Amino acid sequence: MEFEQFEHGADVGVRGYGSTAAEAFEGAARAVFSLLAEDPASVRPAVETRIELEAAGREELLVAYLNELISLADTKGLVFGDFDVEIRGGGKRTWQLSGKARGEPFDPERHACTVQPKGATYTALRVGTEGRRWVAQCVVDV
Repeated sequence: MEFEQFEHGADVGVRGYGSTAAEAFEGAARAVFSLLAEDPASVRPAVETRIELEAAGREELLVAYLNELISLADTKGLVFGDFDVEIRGGGKRTWQLSGKARGEPFDPERHACTVQPKGATYTALRVGTEGRRWVAQCVVDV
């Protein structure tokens, strides 16, 4: 899964790529958690959390998903590094996300936290295709 961050004033943009929208969401989540752990792949999958969400559109679903992950990490003192997402819906129905996030308790000795993500925003929000790959992006308040 590819991901990256992009500058956006005092905040940070996150962008995930994938062959599906679900993979792009997973990449965007990795981009968020690379703020807490420089290498999300180094985060041990000791704790698994299930996530069930719905929203009016794919873009709104991305913001809800990232905010749910940020909230869970903050309230439970966790850092996530591995994500599974399934997206359903569209048309006249709402969009639904089922997923899992795996991680471990945040350890400042092991996880190179650069900034604390506070929440995903609607700024620079985009979920769609770019050539043959999906992109999911937004700006995260830090």
